[in-house]
Amino acid sequence: MTSQTVPPGIPSSDQIRRAPKVLLHDHLDGGLRPATVVDLARESGYTQLPDTDPEKLGLWFREAADSGSLERYLETFSHTVGVMQTRQALVRVARECAQDLAADGVVYAEVRYAPEQHLEGGLSLQEVVEAVNEGFREGERLALAEGHRIRIGALLTAMRHAARSLEIAELANAYRDAGVVGFDIAGAEAGYPPTRHLDAFEYLKRENNHFTIHAGEAFGLPSIWQALQWCGADRLGHGVRIIDDIRVREDGTVELGRLASYVRDKRIPLELCPSSNLQTGAAPSYAEHPIGLLRRLHFRATVNTDNRLMSHTSMSREFEHLVEAFGYTLDDMQWFTVNGMKSAFIPFDERLAMINDVIKPGYAALKSEWLFRQTASTSPSAPPEG
Repeated sequence: MTSQTVPPGIPSSDQIRRAPKVLLHDHLDGGLRPATVVDLARESGYTQLPDTDPEKLGLWFREAADSGSLERYLETFSHTVGVMQTRQALVRVARECAQDLAADGVVYAEVRYAPEQHLEGGLSLQEVVEAVNEGFREGERLALAEGHRIRIGALLTAMRHAARSLEIAELANAYRDAGVVGFDIAGAEAGYPPTRHLDAFEYLKRENNHFTIHAGEAFGLPSIWQALQWCGADRLGHGVRIIDDIRVREDGTVELGRLASYVRDKRIPLELCPSSNLQTGAAPSYAEHPIGLLRRLHFRATVNTDNRLMSHTSMSREFEHLVEAFGYTLDDMQWFTVNGMKSAFIPFDERLAMINDVIKPGYAALKSEWLFRQTASTSPSAPPEG
């Protein structure tokens, strides 16, 4: 094999961290630094934290999220949201989010949050959005000064159990040219189908705006079908349960059901979150996560973090798990990353520029580095002088 045809191999942890990455499914209130939670609680007088030592608090978040108890899992968000009720807190959390993602090699991210959950301190919905946008812009500037380029778009989330989805959709549309790139709906799937919020989705479609729907994580195929066929979602938040419509026969051949075929044929993006899916029971292990089969079948699969604090994860950690489980190479990482960028809610020309000017050159450099190291490690040593 010539050096041009040698396939790039499995990346090191350092290469995974330095590789350009795209993140489409990340919750702002699920990604705080433990030390920031402690600081904000002290500043705001929030006294309900289970621990005020940052290291112990971070461990508590991870253990509560891993406990298998829905009550304990939801409690983790009550604490992060509880300290995000002022303008200063929202600016800081958004700024640090941008910095943390950039330091992890993320070059483009869409970060979601529910404005209606940050009104207890007297802020208006508009003030919440403007504070988060300010924080993202500050974080982008600080990251660039540290040598890390990142662009962040906000997704405004409405809660399934509430009745403000149309109001939040209108808010997302009002700020669509000021940092907000789309709309999302989240919360418990069972008992709260997306069809309860059809007025919001119809409004967004009339305005030619983008939206994703949390679907196919806990409730399965009916949730996916409703999100797509009744509501017209551009992407599926999680969507991991599409695997329920895929049959792998004993001889290894694969049969796709009608819904799975539709999702693949229409190139509908799946916002897969491996670590989070393990916590919620959507997959038993990384090696058994449906992402392996979905990648092999060429679904529009993307890799995401969901809640970095609760899952003790990052984009680099997610890829490290997948590299270990499936033997993925830099080519596979690039495939997932390009999928993410193709599926982003920004204009086509801007997506294309990110792919051609940032992502592909970044991976080309890493592949060249890998090939150089391989060549150096296999070349015979020069004979000693004399």
